[in-house]
Amino acid sequence: MKGVLLVNLGSPDSPTAKDVKPYLDEFLMDERVIDAPKWLRNILVRGIILQTRPKKSAKAYAKIWWDEGSPLIILSERFTEKLKKHTKMPVALGMRYGSMSIKGALKELEDQGVDDVLLVPLYPHYAMSSYETVVVKTLEDQQKHFPKMKVTTMPAFYKHPDYIKALSESIKDGLQDFEYDHILFSYHGIPERHIRKSDPTRFHCKMDDTCCKINSVAHNTCYRHQVYDTTELVKAYLGLPDEQVSSSFQSRLAGDPWLKPYTDYEFERLAKEGVKRLAVITPAFVSDCLETLEEIAMEGKEEFEEAGGEHYKHIPCLNDNDAWVSVMAKWVNNWEHTGKLDVVPVD
Repeated sequence: MKGVLLVNLGSPDSPTAKDVKPYLDEFLMDERVIDAPKWLRNILVRGIILQTRPKKSAKAYAKIWWDEGSPLIILSERFTEKLKKHTKMPVALGMRYGSMSIKGALKELEDQGVDDVLLVPLYPHYAMSSYETVVVKTLEDQQKHFPKMKVTTMPAFYKHPDYIKALSESIKDGLQDFEYDHILFSYHGIPERHIRKSDPTRFHCKMDDTCCKINSVAHNTCYRHQVYDTTELVKAYLGLPDEQVSSSFQSRLAGDPWLKPYTDYEFERLAKEGVKRLAVITPAFVSDCLETLEEIAMEGKEEFEEAGGEHYKHIPCLNDNDAWVSVMAKWVNNWEHTGKLDVVPVD
């Protein structure tokens, strides 16, 4: 029997340092998030970061927490419930980090008789620290606890026409009644070395615009190429002028070169160059979370206005948008009936 496993990032159980600390420990000790030797991760994470970060992060979570709980969890659950109404297959939701585990979601599917699972990492783009770690963790749990299960993984869907249409239409809706000077596509940041590590050719990725424009198998696992593709495809769909659109990367750690340009620098640059009305979209996520709701919607607004900007609009992620639900339903139902996943054309 076939079933669907949706996996998103995860969340602490509450916006308190007590619950944030184990969540951050699991997240930052992931070798695909901080890709250092385990002994060094232990020193960095448990010896340094976790001594101060939980209190700071708990305050940030408290700013965006809903009465029902974590926005990311609630939005993911709403999406899951809507999807269930569009397919006959069992659908379960798990999180890569936190108490809402992947193992628990697989058990939920097994209890319903599922032995053939479609894994859907809820990330449009491929990155070690998001898409890849979900796949690896799911397969580890499956092989250890559910060895008779078969798992098929949905590829990154960053440029599928159905996804681009749903994303573009949601942006159009978000821009209603907002006359913008500029639209900034702000993507989750990752270290540059992650791009090179994910390059199967070991030579294609040069971290400049030339390599992204030359077709290569490396593009199938190149986060930088994929996010710029998403921006260009949305720009084309909506007919946006080149000079009014740009891309940037948020959330970085000190000490290593991360993908540029940095979003906070762009807020300042755009404001100082005369942009007064800025719209910001965060397409690296399909569900709003701490990074989009606090770092971009709140802190970003302050940074832009402090630099001279006047009007700021954060456009929500796809969340449980009905068109997005319909797109996912189309994909999973096609897999159920044909066994095929025609989601992303290969370069």
